[in-house]
Amino acid sequence: MKKSLLSLVAAAAISGAAGTQAQAEEIVVHKGDTLWGISKEYGVTVDSLKKWNNLSSDVIHPNDLLEVSPIKYAQVRKGDTLWSIAKSYGVTVSDLKDWNKLSSDLIHPGMSLAVYTNMPADMNVEKKSAKPAATPVATPAAAPASQAAAKPAATKPAASSNQITVEATAYTANCTGCSGITKTGVDLKANPNAKVIAVDPTVIPLGSKVYVEGYGYATAEDIGGA
Repeated sequence: MKKSLLSLVAAAAISGAAGTQAQAEEIVVHKGDTLWGISKEYGVTVDSLKKWNNLSSDVIHPNDLLEVSPIKYAQVRKGDTLWSIAKSYGVTVSDLKDWNKLSSDLIHPGMSLAVYTNMPADMNVEKKSAKPAATPVATPAAAPASQAAAKPAATKPAASSNQITVEATAYTANCTGCSGITKTGVDLKANPNAKVIAVDPTVIPLGSKVYVEGYGYATAEDIGGA
């Protein structure tokens, strides 16, 4: 894939909880938000939002948490196996290997595994506060040709976060010979609206979310460098 250099300032909150944790892209509903408006912003359908969040109607309320992606990311912890993770999420080992392009059952602590599931969010994702939290911020040095330019961030990271400066890469899947599939198994050609970046996973774990002002949320889906 073609890559363009980005300079990111990311605020990452570190959790010390034991056992596998899953992270999914969630948003907090604000006054005036609608499922239709949210679906347009994130490039998904209203029906998909209702399915992922087990909604029987289009009614949403301020401070509701909504998942805006069918993909969850299981962070591998010491002692985890593909079998134990598959059992936790109601999927198969074969599914996990296919989704993450694994050729064996071997996994390591620190890995981020993509999990596609439509089970209720409270069965798979650790509970998050309904109060809006400080958002990690990224400031690109130069915007890639296929992505929108980002302005310097005016917000500050939460006091409990660690601020780090790293370099990452953004993608375009429309190049000769590109497979369009990231390290975590996201098919960018099948999902052209997906916003992804490539990072050094020793600095920013795969599956981490960052926010670029003027561009929106992006997900660390692949490994790459300058």
